Amino acid sequence: MALLPVGRSAEDPRHDAVVEAVAKVMPAVVNIGTETIVQVSDPLSGLFEQFWGPYYRRRPPSAQYSLGSGVIVDEAGYVLTNNHVTRRARRIWVKLSEEAGGKTYEAEVVAGSEGRDVALLRLLTEPGERFTAVKFAEDDDLLLGETVLALGNPFGLGGSVSRGILSSKSRRPPEEDSPLQLEDWLQTDAAINPGNSGGPLINLRGELIGISVAIYREGQGIGFAIPIKRVGEAMADMFSPELKRLWFGARVRPAGSSLRVSRVEPDSPASRAGLKEGDVVRRINGREPRGFVEFTQELMAAGDGKDVELVYERGDATRAVQVRLVPEAEVFNERLIKDRTGLSVQELDRELAWRMGLRSTQGLLVAGVEDGSPAERLGLERGSVILSADGTATDDVVTLARLLHARAAGEKVQLAVLIRVQRGRSIWPQQARGELELR
Repeated sequence: MALLPVGRSAEDPRHDAVVEAVAKVMPAVVNIGTETIVQVSDPLSGLFEQFWGPYYRRRPPSAQYSLGSGVIVDEAGYVLTNNHVTRRARRIWVKLSEEAGGKTYEAEVVAGSEGRDVALLRLLTEPGERFTAVKFAEDDDLLLGETVLALGNPFGLGGSVSRGILSSKSRRPPEEDSPLQLEDWLQTDAAINPGNSGGPLINLRGELIGISVAIYREGQGIGFAIPIKRVGEAMADMFSPELKRLWFGARVRPAGSSLRVSRVEPDSPASRAGLKEGDVVRRINGREPRGFVEFTQELMAAGDGKDVELVYERGDATRAVQVRLVPEAEVFNERLIKDRTGLSVQELDRELAWRMGLRSTQGLLVAGVEDGSPAERLGLERGSVILSADGTATDDVVTLARLLHARAAGEKVQLAVLIRVQRGRSIWPQQARGELELR
């Protein structure tokens, strides 16, 4: 016979599925406080600086504070929230719920995605500390009209719960790397108030189905959450830079209690090992990972020149493969960029930027243009700076080469370029855009 807490009987009508789900998830819900430094514009600042210059400049800047919510997604202390909750924050504090002890930790941002409005934080903990983590629901396991619960920290009042139904599922399939729109969100009539941003939206099994993100101020009972499928994809993309510039070539993301391959790059180590989209990873190097973060850390620990053993399921079959990660710089380099575009590029440092008359080191300097190449047909010239490609900032060679590698011959890439325009005897930088056709 299962033991019951003192004062509660097996027939207690209050102890329903809602109470069970809240009890399961609330220890993973956190309150988030941030401090943002704000430079205040003072109309008398010029006068003050003239007379009290060094003393005036050392005055403390103003600070703004905000409150939001989050949910622990890995027992090692990783917290998921909205990017807008932590954007531009100088310091971040995370307070556990009373059910989890109520302790406060300082946290750091691991990565954030503005387009998807998702951020991943890491608690600064003592070695060996472990936390209660929420369980992810399966992708698209959503029932229109099912009861859902929004947990969070509205108005800074501490952990609270609101109840409603799933009013609408995401209305269209997501487009890769595109910003979220209303059509991508889950809709619920569970109350989502200021401070709920970043908190979990859960089903009656206590599984995470979305991250609360917004309310529709023009209507009543209309709130929105980012669906868990998009959250998992964002986590996979945000963790990819953590691989220390080693190329694995597959995106593995959380999907319910499993880890699913969501994308495999052509000719990558993962592709050559036989991994395909939809495969479910069960073991890595003989161990069953306890979550997405542990899987990524195990992959990182393998390092260059060592085989990683993966056991995965595809349908009813279980297979084991060896994958050897390779340094990205061996594949994604200047040679690849030149082969696809006819451009010779160079990363900018402070000295080179100063010699070129540039104010920052952002972008890649065009060091040469091959005759008759796509770059020449576009009108690119030596001395131009490539700022971005298809909206992705190109501050290093690997980033641009990776982007080009994934495109087929004949595809066009939208470039944002800084060109040098001569006006009289002066040369001025000016931004321009154009489509570069790949060969």
